[in-house]
Amino acid sequence: MKIKLTPALLFCILFNFGYTQPVKNSDTLRIGFWNVENLFDLEDDPDKNDEEFTPNGKKHVTQEILDLKLNQLTKVLRDLNVDILGLCEVENRAVMELLNKRYAEKDYEIIHYESPDRRGIDVGLFYDPSRFKVILSKPISVQLGEGQVTRDILYVMGEFEDIALHLFVNHWPSHWGGTEATIPLRKIAAKTLRREVDLILDEDPEAEILIMGDLNDNPWDASVKIHLGSILEEDSVFVEGKYLWNLMAPFVGKSNGGTYKYRGKDKIIDHIIISPGLNDSEGLSVLSQSIQILDTPEYRQQEGNYTGYPFRFWAGDKLLGGYSDHLAIKVAIIKK
Repeated sequence: MKIKLTPALLFCILFNFGYTQPVKNSDTLRIGFWNVENLFDLEDDPDKNDEEFTPNGKKHVTQEILDLKLNQLTKVLRDLNVDILGLCEVENRAVMELLNKRYAEKDYEIIHYESPDRRGIDVGLFYDPSRFKVILSKPISVQLGEGQVTRDILYVMGEFEDIALHLFVNHWPSHWGGTEATIPLRKIAAKTLRREVDLILDEDPEAEILIMGDLNDNPWDASVKIHLGSILEEDSVFVEGKYLWNLMAPFVGKSNGGTYKYRGKDKIIDHIIISPGLNDSEGLSVLSQSIQILDTPEYRQQEGNYTGYPFRFWAGDKLLGGYSDHLAIKVAIIKK
């Protein structure tokens, strides 16, 4: 059954986790995700491999370049115009605060935890506290073994329209070192996330769960389809009640239809995936056909060898001054 946040339950939760501002009534909750491509500060952190993004590093990043990066990211945030935004490739809370300050049209709160990634890139969450009330959050460690580390998964539980909504923000291990060699790493990340999802579904099979993130694999790859258990076919989601629904189906097979390009091939590696509870007739539900890739000519290169690629900020050590090598995605949630 759906979890209804009654006054008594709310009192217990808020007593333990602190008070958050009441949510204004609204018809739609807009949720987005974006890999912002290496948002670093200018400081050389001795515990991170972040030297290339400092003034003395090989990119020679100045305050002017960082300001340009923040301004470009802010343009995208304005176009997204979401109430909740999952981010990845942010170095720390400080750069999230800088970006939040630039985006003056919103008054986001920030959730961020430092993760053990050697480059120092983390996941984080912006949210509008007048639209979404956060009850609790935590980082979920992905244990790769043999001294390998990666980004934590961010879990956030909150409520919209008095109904619990569970969010997971992800950035799974990349293909660096070779696709075949790194398949086991993404399998571990997928199985880690699936265990957390099942803990919620075991308690409430109709729970409202939304997974977002750069999974570094396509919807049909084993990590996403088999180990996470998410499928593109809506009609099959309720079979045995064990599948999650990957909302990225409308973009499969389309020219320039992905969120990322590699060697000229479109990749759908940024995902929004939901539990059956967000696709039924009770509580909260994804608004039909609301899944969107923020894909306009401005956000893709229009000339040269990389025509059609997302217009990235860096190409190696060359400053292009675009936005990111990933396109942002978003979806809308309504109360039934």
